[in-house]
Amino acid sequence: MKKITTAKKNPLKIFDIYRKRVNTQLKNHLSSICPKGHFESELKNVMSYSVLAGGKRFRPILTYTTASLYDIDLIKVDACACAIELIHIYSLIHDDLPAMDNDDMRHNQPSSHKTFGEAQAILAGDGIQALAFEVLSRDESIQPAIRVELLKLLAISAYEMADGQSIDLSVVSKKVDIEFLNNMHQKKTGSLISCAVKFGALSNTNIDSKDIDILNSYSNNIGLAYQIQDDVLDLTSTEAVLGKRQNSDLVSDKPTYPAILGLDESVKVYQGLYKKAIDEISSLSVNEKPLRRLTEKLMQRDF
Repeated sequence: MKKITTAKKNPLKIFDIYRKRVNTQLKNHLSSICPKGHFESELKNVMSYSVLAGGKRFRPILTYTTASLYDIDLIKVDACACAIELIHIYSLIHDDLPAMDNDDMRHNQPSSHKTFGEAQAILAGDGIQALAFEVLSRDESIQPAIRVELLKLLAISAYEMADGQSIDLSVVSKKVDIEFLNNMHQKKTGSLISCAVKFGALSNTNIDSKDIDILNSYSNNIGLAYQIQDDVLDLTSTEAVLGKRQNSDLVSDKPTYPAILGLDESVKVYQGLYKKAIDEISSLSVNEKPLRRLTEKLMQRDF
């Protein structure tokens, strides 16, 4: 597979190339679970249902884009891109369960538990989480020492995400302040987004420490912006566009940014965070334009 240099490609089409790339990789990894000629497990079918359902693939696109800034061969980033998306997908399956967010639709199709039952959905989430670590641990294109660091980062980020979800469930129907909400969502949503950026950055063994600091701050800002934007879209977008139930947070009586700040102020806050993130990456030691264009695209999303 040829190395793709983002700067030489159409800045918007390249994101579609990344999306197709990770979709192909994910399909290949699922196929390797049970090669042809072997017993076709039900668990693999349930896992495939959610993994191959589509979605924005924002996190792996973020990994590929960050890596491309440093001219990293994308073959060395494929496992990272798949691993981060698999962790995200497992979390969605579990989030949709009746014991948690109780959502019946995901990506314009019935949630996993609605199609296969709660037990199979739980096991599918477990299997997908395990697959994420297996995919990353066996990629020999990544130096062993770096692979250990990446696995450690993925484990920490996955825990932070789960901790954020736990906090979220604990404050249903309760009043919280913005500081509490920010901390919760930096974990629940921001941890994997930050991990996606770091995956792309750490693929470059010679990355400048200043660049790492800039990318850390950038990822924290877009992680929070992404969640506030989600809260806004939950109220303003349609179910057909969202691919899931509208007003789900309102129905569940969850604390959200619009509930505390109001809709208009929430829009200003998330747009301000995106703009701050764009300003920050202008100080990188490399051409930041691909990452800036991705951030601008995110700021304009409607689902």
